Amino acid sequence: MNLGIVDSKIEYKIQNIPYDRSLLKSRIVHFGFGAFHRSHQALFTSELLGLEQGDWGICEINLFEKDQIEKLRQQNHEYTVLEKGSDFYTLKHSVAITESLHPELDGYQAILSKLTEEQVAIVSLTITEKGYCADFTQGRLDVSHPMIQEDLLHPQQPSSIIGYIVEGLRLRQVNNISAFSVLSCDNINNNGHIAKAVILDYAKLIDGSLATWIEENVTFPCTMVDRITPAVEVKDRNDISEILGYDDPCGVVCEPFRQWVIEDKFVNGRPNWNKVGAQFVNDVAPFEEMKLRMLNGSHSFMAYMGNLAGFDYISEVMLNDDYRTAVSELMLNEQGASLKMPDGVNLDNYANSLIERFCNPNLQHRTWQIAMDGSQKIPPRFCESLRVLKEQNKSTKWLVLGIAAWMKYVGRCNDLSQSIDVIDPLVDQFDDIYRKSDSNEQIVLNLLNIESIFGSDISNDLLIRSEILDMYELLDKEGSKKAIQFVMSKK
Repeated sequence: MNLGIVDSKIEYKIQNIPYDRSLLKSRIVHFGFGAFHRSHQALFTSELLGLEQGDWGICEINLFEKDQIEKLRQQNHEYTVLEKGSDFYTLKHSVAITESLHPELDGYQAILSKLTEEQVAIVSLTITEKGYCADFTQGRLDVSHPMIQEDLLHPQQPSSIIGYIVEGLRLRQVNNISAFSVLSCDNINNNGHIAKAVILDYAKLIDGSLATWIEENVTFPCTMVDRITPAVEVKDRNDISEILGYDDPCGVVCEPFRQWVIEDKFVNGRPNWNKVGAQFVNDVAPFEEMKLRMLNGSHSFMAYMGNLAGFDYISEVMLNDDYRTAVSELMLNEQGASLKMPDGVNLDNYANSLIERFCNPNLQHRTWQIAMDGSQKIPPRFCESLRVLKEQNKSTKWLVLGIAAWMKYVGRCNDLSQSIDVIDPLVDQFDDIYRKSDSNEQIVLNLLNIESIFGSDISNDLLIRSEILDMYELLDKEGSKKAIQFVMSKK
């Protein structure tokens, strides 16, 4: 087959999963039919079906993006995943999805009805930080969130994911149907604990006895998920169609590597995901922190520093020797130094594997995509490490530079005087700060005073404030590339 758009030097194979889809039941309801879910949990489930011939099907729900649900239905809920290594591609067909729902297409009642079906054992989530309607500095529900306020007025007609889950559980309680497990698969520190906290907080506002029932009957396993899955670009879609011979608008591209560590506490059964590479453990926290700080933290560092310098893709950032050295030092000397890992985990090996993955030229992972929603990502990726290292009096120069780069980034202008389209829930607040601040010092102090990002401990620390201001002014005067060189020269 002539691949055309696909590099002729790249070897590839097509992997079909032999499975009778008529055996499937919607035993998992998943909120968030995004690219990562398609490349990760849904594909794990699909591969397990090919191995075991079980019945663990997935009902996909999007509350906002209707277009993807419509496209998924047009192709019988199947799609493809193109795993791009440096010199080898694998195209996989995913077959685990049984059905899909969207409130505009099907009505809110259809979603609630699905959540109350007896065979539903797991409700899983890839909804990004925004979907939890949480105040992450407190680890609790943000009661002032507009969607929560709306749901509190008519909880039996919810609009938020939290509202849907709680109303679904209320209906199961009323109808004497056993509970399901809530499985968060988002890159959030203690994701299961956060899911539990916001759901219980909301339930208490509805009915105290319901909250008690949820606490006694529902489990919230924590997870650590890992697979670099860029937003699908035109070239990626063309690569998939060249191999398939037809277009797949739901197809995704990702790296070959994947990891899924899951706390093994499910109230109503679970798939044997461990048979296809997942790992069930008693405590996910060390693995979660390792990934959030070393991988995601480095990603954010490259996103802000790289985007300021005009780099479009992570692999381009890594081609620069200075940035690659900086990322390596950030991972090993700062992020890794802030961790306490179980025996047998080699952080040097992990860091080296991350560098190799970041350098993959076939993954076009945009710095702009990773830079989105920084106000939600900075706390677990930078601030937690900063707190630990400051307490231990260890180096934090790269973490501080990363925070300063984010502050410069939300000012909407890169080193080439090009405009940046900042996507963030707090973007209006950032714009207001830049508009009203007369100096770099005011910009830094006003951004630090956003407590939901930094907390009062960091914003009130005079040394940290001074260090971030110095880095911000360095970036403002010299730009990202020279700032890297200057910080590298500091011992």
